Amino acid sequence: MINVSKIKKGIVLDHISSGAGFEIYKALNLNEIEDTVVLMQNISSSSMGKKDLIKIETDFQIDFTVLGLIAPNITVNYIEDGKRIKKFKNELPDLVDGILHCHNPRCISNTERHLAGHKFYLYNKERKEYRCEYCDTVCTYGLK
Repeated sequence: MINVSKIKKGIVLDHISSGAGFEIYKALNLNEIEDTVVLMQNISSSSMGKKDLIKIETDFQIDFTVLGLIAPNITVNYIEDGKRIKKFKNELPDLVDGILHCHNPRCISNTERHLAGHKFYLYNKERKEYRCEYCDTVCTYGLK
């Protein structure tokens, strides 16, 4: 069994669906951090069977919109002096700005690339669907 020590200060992303940890790692650009980042995959979990976990041992500004799209039900733990000081469950964002792309080839957002802040609004929470602000096309964000 591999033993990874507790972090003194940073963030622990827990309850990540097995296999989604690397997608989160890439989406949050954790490879650009110079401090310690640990990605553990396929960890045994009593509630999930198997899960992934990411430990980030530094102050880091998480993009909760991206995190919510990829893994809306993960737990975010803030650690200080080796103890959890704050914990919350992430959720799907109600508004997504500049991350999704409309699937409708005739949408103005696909022909007028200079449009800034292309927004999508949560349409169906269960299916993780968003509606384009310009043409109302329903889009989803999926793991690549």
